Amino acid sequence: MEKINNLNVKIFADGADKNKMLEMYSKPFIKGLTTNPTLMNKAGIKDYKAFCLDILSEIKDKPISFEVFSDDFDDMERQALEIASWGSNVYVKIPIMNTKRIPSYSSVKKLSEEKVKLNITALMTSNQVEEISEVLNPKVPSYISIFAGRIADTGVDPIPLMMQSLSILKALPLTELIWASPRELLNIFQADQIGCHVITVTQDILKKLDMIDYDLNEYSLDTVKMFFNDAVVAGYKL
Repeated sequence: MEKINNLNVKIFADGADKNKMLEMYSKPFIKGLTTNPTLMNKAGIKDYKAFCLDILSEIKDKPISFEVFSDDFDDMERQALEIASWGSNVYVKIPIMNTKRIPSYSSVKKLSEEKVKLNITALMTSNQVEEISEVLNPKVPSYISIFAGRIADTGVDPIPLMMQSLSILKALPLTELIWASPRELLNIFQADQIGCHVITVTQDILKKLDMIDYDLNEYSLDTVKMFFNDAVVAGYKL
């Protein structure tokens, strides 16, 4: 854990299970939390507002992001204003576009001018970063979430885009770049290396923190033992 505590990149826990969220919130190295409608649906949450308010009754001093779920921009803005009213530590996640491919730039500009703290989400191109950076209020804290993991899923290295985005955001000192959708523990250290401000990390990856600096010779032996034991359990014979 010493290695994690020495990182400059801030780790945000990503999830929608209340108990796990509170467990992560209690850890000093977790600097914030995020969730989204997909995670909430998988967790079986039926009452969106009740869940959010319940979480906020216990998480008051670390930033937490909740996402709008309307596809209509007027209604999206209405939802954003309500969500923002729930707490001073709340950031409202606004998707970069709606399902009709219409960019959300106008709504982002309007909400940012109304001093709503935003987390612009699902970005994957430099053009999106440039366009969003031009409409954000430089006096209002915000996050820009680039889905680096999904970019990597297409066979493209996301690091050049992340570095380019950091350069673009120098003009917005209150706006932080999030490395979103990481795929492995290594991504935390990659994000830290390039100076990314935040990385959102799921429970599956957080469970691997104990593996940091684990002796690779021991890990090799563990793997061999796993193969052997599974063959014994299966009763394989030749």
